[in-house]
Amino acid sequence: MLKNKENRTMKIIIYVVSISLAILSVMPFWIMIVNATRSTTEIQQHAISLIPSNYMMNNLKILLGKSFNPIVGFMNSLIISIGATLLAIYFSSLTAYAQVAYNWKLRNAFFSFIMVVMMIPAQITMIGFYQMVYKIHMTNRLSMLILPAIASPSMVFFMRQYLQPTLSMEIVQSARIDGAGEFKIFNRIVLPIMKPAIATQAIFSFVASWNNLFTPLVLLTDQKKYTMPIMVSLLKGDIYKTEYGSVYLGLTLTVLPLIIVYLLLSKYIIAGVALGGVKG
Repeated sequence: MLKNKENRTMKIIIYVVSISLAILSVMPFWIMIVNATRSTTEIQQHAISLIPSNYMMNNLKILLGKSFNPIVGFMNSLIISIGATLLAIYFSSLTAYAQVAYNWKLRNAFFSFIMVVMMIPAQITMIGFYQMVYKIHMTNRLSMLILPAIASPSMVFFMRQYLQPTLSMEIVQSARIDGAGEFKIFNRIVLPIMKPAIATQAIFSFVASWNNLFTPLVLLTDQKKYTMPIMVSLLKGDIYKTEYGSVYLGLTLTVLPLIIVYLLLSKYIIAGVALGGVKG
């Protein structure tokens, strides 16, 4: 009886802590959505409110009146984020596979080089990157925000660490004996094995690309190429008055795709955690 009571008490504590953490995680998003329905005066008088107001359509009119084009911003951000995510995932997985499946002389040195590159902040290389892009006349091109994702050191490191205990070289050797080429082995065997890791990194890569403000702000000057973060950042630049309701509405529109991507890929992350628990 005493043991059952202790187990029941422990379960109650776990449920309470889990629910509290879930509420704390959701609360900032809810406050942002609520503020998108409130007027600037209401936000200034009471910064935090959990009850929606009725100023959303008015905020939307103000938002669209500030040369804020959500369709253009969505499309540009979507093209950049999807393109960068696909390139980063595929080529990082391919590099990680080469690190695990092949035994070549400079393998350890190459991995050490990747680790060193991970330590270099992107801001340090931005001046040289901009000069290169300017010299080849590729400013105001969305492709220059997509192609650099091919080299993603942190993702290569993650994929390598995931692949080392997961990939069975016996399967690879059997496929080679059956006459399968290396790319066929990678595409048909290795990538399906890496689904949980790919889903996890896809979320991180998509979110990072979608929220990226610094690089697009440096490379893009054409308003037709502006991304959502740039458009939202310009909402605060009103000389006379900042319409906080419209700013929160712009932020809400920016966050919605990230929530959708997470909901679509979350089951793969759970599967990856469960797989790691079974192996442990």
